[in-house]
Amino acid sequence: MATVNTQAAAGVGSANAALAAGTNAGFVVNPAGAASLPVHGTRGEILRILRFVRGELRPRGKLLTPFNVVTGGLILASAVILYFRFYLGLGAVTNLSQEFPWGIWKAFNVVTGVAFAGGAYVVTFMVYILRMEKYHPIVRVTVLNGLLAYSFYAGALLLELGRPWNVINPIIGNSFGFSSVLFLVAWHFMLYMMAQFVEFSPAAAQWLKLERLRKTLAAMTLGAVVLGITLSTLHQSGLGALFLMARDKIHPLWYTEYIPILFLVSSVFAGLSMVIFEGSISRKVFQHRVGTDLRKSHDSIVMGLARICAGAMFVYLSMQFLVFIHEQRWGYLATGWGAWYGLEMLGFVALPAALFIYGFRKSNLRVVRGAAVMTLLGIVLNRLNVSLIAYNWFATVRYVPTWMEVVVSLGVISAQIWVFRWVIQRMPVLSSGHSAHETTAGRSPEARARAA
Repeated sequence: MATVNTQAAAGVGSANAALAAGTNAGFVVNPAGAASLPVHGTRGEILRILRFVRGELRPRGKLLTPFNVVTGGLILASAVILYFRFYLGLGAVTNLSQEFPWGIWKAFNVVTGVAFAGGAYVVTFMVYILRMEKYHPIVRVTVLNGLLAYSFYAGALLLELGRPWNVINPIIGNSFGFSSVLFLVAWHFMLYMMAQFVEFSPAAAQWLKLERLRKTLAAMTLGAVVLGITLSTLHQSGLGALFLMARDKIHPLWYTEYIPILFLVSSVFAGLSMVIFEGSISRKVFQHRVGTDLRKSHDSIVMGLARICAGAMFVYLSMQFLVFIHEQRWGYLATGWGAWYGLEMLGFVALPAALFIYGFRKSNLRVVRGAAVMTLLGIVLNRLNVSLIAYNWFATVRYVPTWMEVVVSLGVISAQIWVFRWVIQRMPVLSSGHSAHETTAGRSPEARARAA
């Protein structure tokens, strides 16, 4: 009898321990003392995510670094300048006028920045449509670059609008301009940012440890990629189409009815050059975050991108040559504008294209990276020529940006870099993790079991 009582007591103790463990694990105990359904419902999951995100918001590493001090100062100065811009108007901080309604906020941050973001649609097309799996390790970081670029540069677009609150008109149906190129570009921007968000969202879901949601979002990736590629090709050329209305204002060396096609083709090698440039920096700065696949294949990926850039630049040069012959621009070559045009075409398109070819044939990463930097400078020069320098080229009074415009432009870029760094340091962007197995790699068997 004593033995039975002892066993019963032990059983009760085990049951109480199990119930206590079950309560701690998130089970509800009913009055009868039995464990019922888990309380890991929506509310509990939301609380877990909020606690997790709050912990992730804490800064990592040193705060007072030279880079943080300089870029942080630019961001703070930009915030002060933008206060006066919205309180006193554009005239208080810019040199914009009726003759030059677009300044560097549109010409550099928007028109040029969108070309730099072209790597996202090119790389996703190569990986998901052409099945070039070699470039899969850079998909996430390239899409992140594109998403942040469009988000910040769309914000920069608002800075130069005299009435920025009217920007929502094309969306809500107030004065739809179905024949307006700007109407199409506005819708393309908005829809493309949504598509890029869907493309990148599996990485965010994986970071939040929402495996079921990650699988659902991953299943939507291909559809988002197809939509994104379509929209990106349209608005890359659409930005060029905006300048078709300025035939009498843009210098004949830069104006052509083929501007939309030239903008589209140049966005290919501009975007891939930015991928090479950014990837080379990220691989060193965030070395501890780089996955095994990317670490092993980085050099091969860079060489492959260099070859594609060279091919796209050859197509671009051929088109520029055909346009030059067809429109008989020979007479302008003897002028100062002709020398400026030759510098752009030869110094920042033909020369880097030759360097790309030399670099990938000799497997010289330093030459390829130098060619990528020259290409990016050439894109900046081309977009500024079309939208600012060669715009109203006959005007006696030229537009020169104020120091405040330059500070805000650099501040927007600095803020983008800060957000990019924050995401890279926390989310699986530079690693090739695409599944629950990969997210638990490197853990102990007990930790993997708990994660499962």
